[in-house]
Amino acid sequence: MAGNSYGNLFRITTYGESHGEALGGIIDGCPPGIEIDFEAIQKEMERRKPGQSSIVTQRKENDEVIVHSGIFEGKTTGTPIGFTIPNTNQKSDDYSHIKDTYRPSHADYVYEKKYGIRDYRGGGRSSARETASRVVAGAIAKQVIKNIKINAFVSSVGNIFIDKPYQELDFSLIESNPVRCPDLATAEKMEEHIKEIKKQGDTIGGTITCVIQNVPIGLGEPVFDKLHAELGKAMLSINAVKGFEYGSGFCGAQMKGSEHNDLYLPDGTTKTNLSGGIQGGISNGMDIYFRVAFKPVATLIQNQEVLTNQETIINQHGKGRHDPCVVPRAVPIVEAMAAIVLTDFYLLNKLY
Repeated sequence: MAGNSYGNLFRITTYGESHGEALGGIIDGCPPGIEIDFEAIQKEMERRKPGQSSIVTQRKENDEVIVHSGIFEGKTTGTPIGFTIPNTNQKSDDYSHIKDTYRPSHADYVYEKKYGIRDYRGGGRSSARETASRVVAGAIAKQVIKNIKINAFVSSVGNIFIDKPYQELDFSLIESNPVRCPDLATAEKMEEHIKEIKKQGDTIGGTITCVIQNVPIGLGEPVFDKLHAELGKAMLSINAVKGFEYGSGFCGAQMKGSEHNDLYLPDGTTKTNLSGGIQGGISNGMDIYFRVAFKPVATLIQNQEVLTNQETIINQHGKGRHDPCVVPRAVPIVEAMAAIVLTDFYLLNKLY
């Protein structure tokens, strides 16, 4: 299987399955001499881990990160950073009923057709549990580019949206509620909606907005390796993501150029920021902001028709521990992938 690595100079390779012994990763290209805050890494894992509230999957995992190499006396050595995250709460029997069936909108069918074999225990390698390794890499990346501030938050659940611009939000409130929405009145509505959806054995989608501040001018390349193109690839590689837009996004397609142009001011900033902090594929020093759309989780705790490997259609009731809405736990994953992209370009930019 190809495609288990991401990045150029700062590069993460992940391994492991949802119900295997452990997940893990290797980070190549981390500069030497970076003082690592292990508590900060574990805090990011706490934000992503299952079982953290009543509106997420109730699988209980400590998600303890065990570092095997690349860090000595609290500092990076410049050599590969190897780590593992043991799985401690697997319930593989929860998935025995899907051994011979293909769940709607899951990777079951295409995996088996492509590889001739699949790990049906929670989706194996296709499970979103793989993203735990990305969060470790992102937590370390954040410490390489510590002056750049990355804040992601849930901006919608179903048809419930935050109705104000991010500039009016207090990012310190993101972690104050289980939805990770900094608008507390909207967060309450979102949480109640997720709980109601969960009672129905159904799921709901949503969006995450990410705002990146204090970005230096010059990150990104002007042709194939545009900064927004890499951010888009990174976000679309996250499980359940169906869309990505930055700056004015799709709304910009409805505007005239005279309305959309960002005027440069004498101090190098722009009067408006519909470009989303990126022009010509290169950061311009303004805030980078983008939205990521997540589909509803495909596993339903209710009856639905499924295809069997005997090419028949049967009714099957979903089992196991699943998120009724993935977006609250996806917030640190979005931040992690953004940090990996920015760190990669930051190191590349130092070569000029």
